[in-house]
Amino acid sequence: MAHSKSASMTPDQFRQWRKRLGLKQKEAADQLGLKKRVIQYYEKGTRDGKKVEIPKTVRLACYALAAGVDDYDGQATTPSRNGAGDDDHSAVLKPAEGRPSEDTTKASAETTHTAGE
Repeated sequence: MAHSKSASMTPDQFRQWRKRLGLKQKEAADQLGLKKRVIQYYEKGTRDGKKVEIPKTVRLACYALAAGVDDYDGQATTPSRNGAGDDDHSAVLKPAEGRPSEDTTKASAETTHTAGE
């Protein structure tokens, strides 16, 4: 598979991502498992006069956080053949704090409905 330079995240795009999520540099660093100084390098695009590229792992983590995924257990995300997730093979995704996932919201509504019957 060829590496595409167009897929790289620019310093401005990284800064916009952080601000769109309402995160301070320290908060972004904590959520990405990085030091605040690394966030500053990514936003500046240089370190000691040398270009700094944002690694693919960090770009993917940014995407996950933007989508509301706070953690991932490493399990497969392939749905079962009948269209519903199979409990033994479904991914366990934890929504970021303050952002309930669609599945969590549905499960809560179904539990409430079932309990009232």
